[in-house]
Amino acid sequence: MNPAIQIENLSKSYVLRHQQGSTYVALRDVIAARGKALLGKGTDTSGRKETFWALDDLSFNINQGDRVGIIGRNGAGKSTLLKVLSRIVTPTKGKVTVEGRVASLLEVGTGFHPELTGRENIFLNGSILGMNRAEIKQKFDEIVAFAEVERFLDTPVKRYSSGMYVRLAFAVAAHLEPEILIVDEVLAVGDASFQKKCLGKMKDVAGQGRTIIFVSHNMEAVQKLCTTGVLLERGKLLFQGSIDQVTRKYMESGDAGQSVYEVALPADAADSNGYISRIQVENEQGQSVAEIPTGANWQVRVFFKLNRATPHFIAALGIVTMLDMPLRTSWSQAADLAAGEYSVLFKNDDLMLVNGQYKLVIGLSTERRVIQYIDNLVTLSISEISAVAGEERILNSESGLILNPMNITITQLN
Repeated sequence: MNPAIQIENLSKSYVLRHQQGSTYVALRDVIAARGKALLGKGTDTSGRKETFWALDDLSFNINQGDRVGIIGRNGAGKSTLLKVLSRIVTPTKGKVTVEGRVASLLEVGTGFHPELTGRENIFLNGSILGMNRAEIKQKFDEIVAFAEVERFLDTPVKRYSSGMYVRLAFAVAAHLEPEILIVDEVLAVGDASFQKKCLGKMKDVAGQGRTIIFVSHNMEAVQKLCTTGVLLERGKLLFQGSIDQVTRKYMESGDAGQSVYEVALPADAADSNGYISRIQVENEQGQSVAEIPTGANWQVRVFFKLNRATPHFIAALGIVTMLDMPLRTSWSQAADLAAGEYSVLFKNDDLMLVNGQYKLVIGLSTERRVIQYIDNLVTLSISEISAVAGEERILNSESGLILNPMNITITQLN
């Protein structure tokens, strides 16, 4: 089969400038620095420079008609790769060959002009894709119906909500017959029914022999749509294969075996409302453990600091599968806390999970405002060893993720 995209030794670097001292720079400082530079008296005031390789020597092909999921943790290089494929950024090294017309949906409103109406933006995007007016008009009604924006078609898109924006942007990208459709997590903005409709449309597009490249942290959506996958890690190609193989590799690359997680200090730690410093997974006795026996109680201890008095403070803990399916969220009662250092303890004594790995999501908030939100860091590992005597066969079954027994009574009727 002919490749739609050929990637050969692709690398992309960025120069990071680390500011010295205060990040606040007054206009007079900029003018003074420019004056010194013109007089030959200035030095580099931008601080230390560092070269960051977002992509590092990637080589692989994507065949025509493939539905490819690009998978990896935050900072793996997924979005940078899509920007290179969409010709938004140029590679530092290497070569990319793309055969066919490309439609990209990398963020809400990609390619839209905010001052133009929805109607005008449909024709604008079609023209950018190389379609003539007759071709666009042929698809126009179908685009509008899919996006569900009939009432606002002649309203400037700058007045659209984020949901309306993404519905119209996706409808345009998917219906104007590109040979290659690139979608980067934009579906997270839409509601559940629209996400389902988008996945169905992308399957239809792929069924017509077109190529789909899809990036998402939602492994369930990736597995439903894609047939093959590419796993990236720190800009490098870690694995390429079937989507089942790639998602399995992705899950196996988690932080299994770790029990104490030190959280990096945020850049704005001093000015923020507060921040988390450490997270510990513990057994029922309060000991840090890397693995919990199936059926045993466990707890999570979170250490954090508040820089100022915080009314209506809430701490929350979520449990999700490695395929990003939410299982449960628990939160503390709202409390008015003074500035200082704290710990919060989440004790689990009523949820029995089947053996495997799960991700924990920790959030601190106040009055509907997020103080800090941490996901994709802490892994909860449930071992195959049973903590419940005589229940080994049931606890290790594959009949579900949650194993809590029901109150079941058998009554003889005769």
